[in-house]
Amino acid sequence: MMNKEKNTGKDKGDNLTRLNKYIANAGVCSRREADKLIEAGAIKINGKVVTELGTKVKTGDKVQYGEQILSSEKPVYLLLNKPKDFITTTDDPQERKTVMDLVKRACKERIYPVGRLDKNTTGLLLFTNDGELAKKLIHPSHQIKKVYHVILEKPLTKNDMLKIAGGLELEDGKADVDKIAWVEPEKDKREVGIELHSGKNRIVRRIFENLNYKVYKLDRVMFAGLTKKDLPRGKWRFLSPKEVNLLKRIS
Repeated sequence: MMNKEKNTGKDKGDNLTRLNKYIANAGVCSRREADKLIEAGAIKINGKVVTELGTKVKTGDKVQYGEQILSSEKPVYLLLNKPKDFITTTDDPQERKTVMDLVKRACKERIYPVGRLDKNTTGLLLFTNDGELAKKLIHPSHQIKKVYHVILEKPLTKNDMLKIAGGLELEDGKADVDKIAWVEPEKDKREVGIELHSGKNRIVRRIFENLNYKVYKLDRVMFAGLTKKDLPRGKWRFLSPKEVNLLKRIS
């Protein structure tokens, strides 16, 4: 009696990929959202609308979302130590320096920044073409930890530090902070470390500006467990398999 072949994911030499994974790897959305696009009839394979979940794509198939031809590339995960004066965008009509200029020779795959750092903020910025992971890392429900090193124009008082720790009311709601402390309280109370989960725009700067402190320097030193260790300013590196696995285990 012949043994049954295992489902190896291959058919006549062609690699098969689940359609929702293919769409997510193309950077469109998460797998769950890709399922909704499939059910809604928004996806075509080789010119035909596909609505069946679990459909697989083989090498050479043309997958379309609207007028866009999708490309499922191998997942890439890259960490940049962003310098000052670079904006976080994939394209700028004003032709200013963008973070893409710093990583354009890193790989042949199209990668995108996860979230953003403003022009004057330095530090950790993750790039990937894994749309599912990127969406998870920026969604508020996943509470991704971020740590910043802040240098203020004047010393932070104990009273104001307690106000920040208690949560300030800003124009778009309460700014909750997990931890805040002076970096070296005996030397310079202008230097502060702050840990929070919020992904709101310019949240750290706005927290201090709310109490009339001007932020002189702002550096993101930790993002989702990743650190700047051995990564000089303006340089990038690929994540290790262990780091990628840790990110994917975030629930």
